[in-house]
Amino acid sequence: MHKIVILASGFGGHVDDLLRAAAALNVSARAVRFPTIAGELNGSAGSRLFSAGSPLTDCDGVIVRMMPPGSLEQVVFRMDALHELEAIGIPTLNPPRAIEVSVDKFLASARIARSGLSVPPTWVGESAAEAIDAFDRLGGDVVVKPLFGSEGRGMTRIDDRQIAIRAFTTLERLNSILYLQKYIHHEGFDLRLFVLGSEVIGAMRRFVAAGDWRTNVAAGGRAEAWTPPVEFERIALRAAEAVGAIMAGVDLVVDRATGTIHVLEVNAAPGWRALAATTGVDVAARIVEKVKNLCR
Repeated sequence: MHKIVILASGFGGHVDDLLRAAAALNVSARAVRFPTIAGELNGSAGSRLFSAGSPLTDCDGVIVRMMPPGSLEQVVFRMDALHELEAIGIPTLNPPRAIEVSVDKFLASARIARSGLSVPPTWVGESAAEAIDAFDRLGGDVVVKPLFGSEGRGMTRIDDRQIAIRAFTTLERLNSILYLQKYIHHEGFDLRLFVLGSEVIGAMRRFVAAGDWRTNVAAGGRAEAWTPPVEFERIALRAAEAVGAIMAGVDLVVDRATGTIHVLEVNAAPGWRALAATTGVDVAARIVEKVKNLCR
């Protein structure tokens, strides 16, 4: 029987879904919270990793469900643990480098753009004055995002120059990175494609939430199942490959004026509850099956 570890920030619906799928597939699975991980070094014997006193390496594969927020040192040590698991031959879904790249919006977008795919015009820096100039160049309608984050948290759309000046000045004083992305006018929805290995296992349209500009389901957007044309599948697979992800939620948007397909984000620890409910795909079972195959 295969043994897998599910690393997460806490024990919620996604973890329960993975445990349910593992039991149905005759896979032994246990959930571990990232903050419980500890490491030990002893001479030349290499590292040993534990969770609540139990060996973390007593498994055949690892699913990284969610990296919880933390201080820089906490996040670095958690990533160190993932790299150590990879170094001793335990496959992780996703690989640690893919998680590092995808969680950093600028690095991920740069990798995606370098692969030949389109991303929305973007400016990143630390100067409020330069950010205002970029705001003007980007058409005076931008989405301000945190460099790290997911599910639409911390995102703000700004289309007023005076508000932009106040917001950018405040962010500069807080020693924050200013991340500005041109707002792409679309037909009222964006697209989420769930990549697993070499295929897209499900996709959906996400419509704007009532009274909001965001399409994220976690923010109240409505979702419907969608069968992506080959071109969209190809873009999603290339975007996941660009950040090194085996499993990814790839968000695309179509510019209604030009028809250009932009890659908004590649999430290497994607949720799937909305996708599973909308499409009927047992995403958790597909993920567990994928880890079993990686263990062989």
